[in-house]
Amino acid sequence: MELTQLKYFQALARHKNFTQAAKSILVSQSALSRSIAKLEQELGTTLLSRHGKETELTEAGEKFLFHVDRVLREMEVARQEIKMDNGGEGTVSVSFLHSLGDTYLPLILSRFHARYPHVGIKLNQQNSAVMSEEIMEGDTDICLCSMLNGDDIAWMYLWSEELFLVVPDSHPLAQRETVRLEEIDGEPFITLKTEYNLRQQVNQLLDLAESQPQVIFEGDEVHNLISLVAAKLGVSLLPHIPCTEQMGVSYIPVSFPACKRAVGIAWNTRRPLTPAAICFQQFTINYFRDHQDAE
Repeated sequence: MELTQLKYFQALARHKNFTQAAKSILVSQSALSRSIAKLEQELGTTLLSRHGKETELTEAGEKFLFHVDRVLREMEVARQEIKMDNGGEGTVSVSFLHSLGDTYLPLILSRFHARYPHVGIKLNQQNSAVMSEEIMEGDTDICLCSMLNGDDIAWMYLWSEELFLVVPDSHPLAQRETVRLEEIDGEPFITLKTEYNLRQQVNQLLDLAESQPQVIFEGDEVHNLISLVAAKLGVSLLPHIPCTEQMGVSYIPVSFPACKRAVGIAWNTRRPLTPAAICFQQFTINYFRDHQDAE
């Protein structure tokens, strides 16, 4: 079985017509027909039902196409990775959640740049709603975000991020090892605006705990929220941001409910990724997969 046979079969499965498929891969209809017949002979089964020049996949053909698509996709990814490893250039546009700019993102970028110094990265910090629009419109290649919904959006889990109760050092709960969210019922609460996915998750966690703190501020920047907590204006529920304890805040683990959010990588399945974007996508997925395996 040859790679060319798989490409021919994929083209015919997509077009369902010998004439159109042959034109798309720049071969004669007779050459395409011979290739498909040889493939079916090698597999010992019929892959296509023929109705003149029109075709329809059999059940075996549907199953085979699933694996063919996967093989050819992996081959293209491998080709692009090798190209980048050999000094290939390009630029990838990456959008990310506000809270990731201080945590995993700098680590990923530094390691990616060390591996692929010729690949440029255009960064864009946005909330989840805007990222969904950007990825659908093709304004960004890759998003590092909580789960995005959309017919043409693929999202893959990368890691879980714990959320902590953030309080001023002088707060009565500051010295506790753990807290329950019900303990902040009625407290002044500082949080992100409602369009942020993290805010929506925080609301769900508070509802689960039957806790109703009083929202006194809704903002866009995590550092601003922490600054207001440090100013003793209220408490918040956020992922840990490195080096912010020196501002005079404490991060307290929450015992109930379990406060974690899933962070993953998203891209548009309808728009082919550039070689640079494929390179960044695969590097990031492999980085977290290897990190989890090591644990």
